[in-house]
Amino acid sequence: MLYTIIMAAQDGSEAVVMEAEVSVKDPDIFCENDGKGDEAESEQASEQASHTDGENSSAQVPDVSNGEDSDEGKEMVELKIIWNKNKYDLKIPLDGTGAKLKERIHTLTGLPPAMQKVMYKGLLPEDKTLREIKVTNGAKIMVVGSTINDVLAVNTPKEVIQQEVKAEENKKEPLCRQKQHRKVLDKGKPDDVMPSVKGTKERLPTVPLAGMYNKSGGKVRLTFKLEQDQIWIGTKERTEKIPMGSIKNVVTEQIEGYDDYHMMAFQLGPTEASQYWIYWVPAQFVDAIKDTVLGKWQYF
Repeated sequence: MLYTIIMAAQDGSEAVVMEAEVSVKDPDIFCENDGKGDEAESEQASEQASHTDGENSSAQVPDVSNGEDSDEGKEMVELKIIWNKNKYDLKIPLDGTGAKLKERIHTLTGLPPAMQKVMYKGLLPEDKTLREIKVTNGAKIMVVGSTINDVLAVNTPKEVIQQEVKAEENKKEPLCRQKQHRKVLDKGKPDDVMPSVKGTKERLPTVPLAGMYNKSGGKVRLTFKLEQDQIWIGTKERTEKIPMGSIKNVVTEQIEGYDDYHMMAFQLGPTEASQYWIYWVPAQFVDAIKDTVLGKWQYF
């Protein structure tokens, strides 16, 4: 498009000062390009913002705390942790507390802090620092304690467990029907056993209780030495002198078909496997024997 610039002179005449050709773009093109420009600028701004956010995010990662203090720049002390016959090397800040030490021991051993007893010249306090209690480089720290799994695992010999299981099963039927007792009871009542008096309670006899059987079917007699606080269990082969205080329990049960006689066991150890069984004890002496052995009262 051609433009002519005409200026009026003072005398009223007109003079052509300048002609110029100017190219004008289509308005629609202007609008279209403007839109594209805006989109490009928007995309560029978005990319710049994304790039900036990424840089900022990357820059912020080291500043995020994971709940643990860094040991960098701190004075450290090397320790030898000894627990459950195992040794562990540990490096920890000298200004860390006993509680912090327990946390590090937990990481090494799996032993919870609440179940730890940490020893260094006595019980190590949780609220004081290692510097305050004068822990030196290379010091040996003794740890005592059991893990939860150790606590739950009862350290009972397998034989004892089996015996207890069998004992529990045996409780389902009367003792006199159990095989181990039946083989003795089936021999019948001994001819020389002391007479029984049903429905009465008597004091201990001044003479030995004789004519009874032990679990092997051999003859046995009981002598109560009250002045020595002992029971003498005599067989044909030997006589066992047992302190009454060592007997843990006394178990008795009536013999089926013979209510005036009992079977009796003295438990000599911590488990039922230590029971010494005697058969055909006259009923009138049962309570006196139990009370004397277990210390409820003494008969003199």
